[in-house]
Amino acid sequence: MTKQWTPLTDSQWAAISPFLPIQRKRQHDLRRILNAMLWLLRTGCQWRNLPFTDLPWQSVYYYFHRWKQDGTIERLNVALNTLDRLSSGRQALPSVLCIDTQSVKLTPMSGEYRGMDAHKRVNGRKRTFVVDTQGRLWVARVGAADQADGTLGAGLITHVLWRAGERLENVFGDQAASAVRLQRGICPCVG
Repeated sequence: MTKQWTPLTDSQWAAISPFLPIQRKRQHDLRRILNAMLWLLRTGCQWRNLPFTDLPWQSVYYYFHRWKQDGTIERLNVALNTLDRLSSGRQALPSVLCIDTQSVKLTPMSGEYRGMDAHKRVNGRKRTFVVDTQGRLWVARVGAADQADGTLGAGLITHVLWRAGERLENVFGDQAASAVRLQRGICPCVG
């Protein structure tokens, strides 16, 4: 794992570029836009504070929002996870997944997806992650902290199930997630 942000290398860009609409000439280079998005994800800064002076934050946000809505980011994530699994000598799709949630405190000004997690005494959001055994993130979702872990997890596992298909055998989670069992072909869950 890298400790600081670095721009995409040529080989990384070569793996990513087929998933992006790079056929036509644009005002801003998509590689620079993606580098700005990755910088933002790594540092956690605000959109308006992106340090790329010749690249307006509105352009970076536009592409982020557009790619999020049309599924480009999700397809890219799955493809890169698959390539990484294959390069490490594993099958393309995982047979075991792990699911967990994390409650995050919010500032008073944040209003969307807000709730009180009574167990952890956190007023904020709950992030739910599904990863494989080597820590590759397959799906993530953010919701209000007052939602139950099992409910949030069930929706995410259903989302992954269509991709992993018959290969998925187990989904491990903590006690809150284990209330729901994985039954192949039926609604989601954790086993």
